[in-house]
Amino acid sequence: MMNCPLCGGAAHTRSSYQVTSNTKERYNQCQNINCGCTFKSLETVSDIIMQPGIIKTVPPHPDRSQQGALWL
Repeated sequence: MMNCPLCGGAAHTRSSYQVTSNTKERYNQCQNINCGCTFKSLETVSDIIMQPGIIKTVPPHPDRSQQGALWL
């Protein structure tokens, strides 16, 4: 969510377009009924704070026939 550049009210994204792998162009609309401004914005990845290490794959969950019962 962004704030409207005209009135400062909440503006919601109506659609978006992936410009590059790190940048998205968003089309926004102000939710203030007295304003209703529509505008474009750019969302860009500026930095990666933490990059995960090696991702280990896990087997899928068993189906119901292979699941054990819980005994209390």
